[in-house]
Amino acid sequence: MSYYRVFAVKPMRLLLIINAVVFMVWIFILFTNFNNSEDKISYIEEYEQKTFALAQSERRIIKLKQSLKNRYPNAIDYIDAHVKRDLPTIYAITPTYARWTQKADLTRLAQTLLHVPNFRWIVVEDSDTKTPLVTRFLKFSGLQYTHLNAKTDTNFKLKSTDPNWLLPRGVSQRNEGLRWIRENLPANTGGVLYFLDDDNTYTLQIFEEMRSTKVASAWPVGLSGGLKFEGPGKCENGKVLEWYTAWKPERPFPIDMAGFAVHLKLLFQHPEAQYSNSVPRGYLESHFLTGLKLQRQDMEAKANECSEVLVWHTRTEKPKMKHEEALIKQGKSSNSKMEV
Repeated sequence: MSYYRVFAVKPMRLLLIINAVVFMVWIFILFTNFNNSEDKISYIEEYEQKTFALAQSERRIIKLKQSLKNRYPNAIDYIDAHVKRDLPTIYAITPTYARWTQKADLTRLAQTLLHVPNFRWIVVEDSDTKTPLVTRFLKFSGLQYTHLNAKTDTNFKLKSTDPNWLLPRGVSQRNEGLRWIRENLPANTGGVLYFLDDDNTYTLQIFEEMRSTKVASAWPVGLSGGLKFEGPGKCENGKVLEWYTAWKPERPFPIDMAGFAVHLKLLFQHPEAQYSNSVPRGYLESHFLTGLKLQRQDMEAKANECSEVLVWHTRTEKPKMKHEEALIKQGKSSNSKMEV
């Protein structure tokens, strides 16, 4: 009898053990599903929060774009058309000074620059302060710009009766532009530096030519140095072989300020390189380029192997304003509020 009782109890114990295991498995599965549900809920909540934040950002962008377009009607179209992430940026430094034709010259130049994508215009006034005329002009120019000022030392200031070639011009302003680039751009910034005079004439093609500069590049400049053109005269396979100039051909670089561009990396590799008021006549460009440790053979030939003129060293004729100036001396200006 005892034998059968023991035999009968063992299956009962086995059944209890099996039920206990099943129950524990069930509890484990339930707990796991609960945790997964919590994870799913947390993921959904996080996704919804990010979606909401993105939607808010998009609404802000739309409002900002509309606000910008209301104030500057052409700004959004300009940004969409001219900011291209795959193109190196051109940083152009332009010295400028107060004169009767200043606004006219800047306006003519800006009309060209509006068609150049990825372009930063660094305008530096020869003045103790930024003038209202240039400030207003740049504000409504539609261009990406930096507005600076640097006054020329009076010892190196041309008098109204002095010839243009007597003293170096634009030295303090170009150096101020160089300082801004070195202090405000990362050292690994890709891009090209160009010195852009405000009264020269530029084709759109010249900007696309210089944009691919790897170290330093050069091209002919029309109506420069008393010649039809000055600068590279013979080029092959992307290299300058001969230079065309009539005045001081022994200069390290017989070239016009409008005839070269350098990669920004050189500015950071040679932080001491800048312009100087103390150089001999005609050596302004050479002093800067040799300060970057460049030699003639380093220059990359542009403008279809230097066979085309794409920029001209033009000058705006000084207007004859004797009647207006006489009225000003008498305190009878035609209209003191009229900005010309």
